[in-house]
Amino acid sequence: MKLSEFKSHLQRTPNDQLRFALPDGGAIEAHAHITEVGRVDKAFVDCGGTVRRTAHCSLQAWVADDTDHRLLPGKLAAIIEKAAPILGDEDLDVEIEYQDGLISQFPVEAASSAGGALIFHLSTKNTDCLAKEFCLPNANQESSCCGTGGCC
Repeated sequence: MKLSEFKSHLQRTPNDQLRFALPDGGAIEAHAHITEVGRVDKAFVDCGGTVRRTAHCSLQAWVADDTDHRLLPGKLAAIIEKAAPILGDEDLDVEIEYQDGLISQFPVEAASSAGGALIFHLSTKNTDCLAKEFCLPNANQESSCCGTGGCC
């Protein structure tokens, strides 16, 4: 989900409860705090030698012992607005960073409303080869990025 759509959902229901549904059917605890709003820029070279750049908006969810805490959509919208100078003008994809054993990044996939709650549905993030034309073994391919018929 793009940041503009995410903010639109927050602004439409500023006083609802805010929930994040995990891909496995669980949920981030309702008393989680959003402790960071940031822009994450990544510059890298894929295994085929192509230089690539990506950017996304990261919202870090942190669960504390304060079980009475509740972050409402309107408050989160105001926090994101304060971060506007660092987020820039791009309509970035939004990801939730959450630690439940391991720190994981979950792209925000969709939003829904139910029972007075705004629910953001999170999806999984997977690795992928971005240069399959160079790296995947192919009987008709004589060489690849490193001349051996496979990734280096």
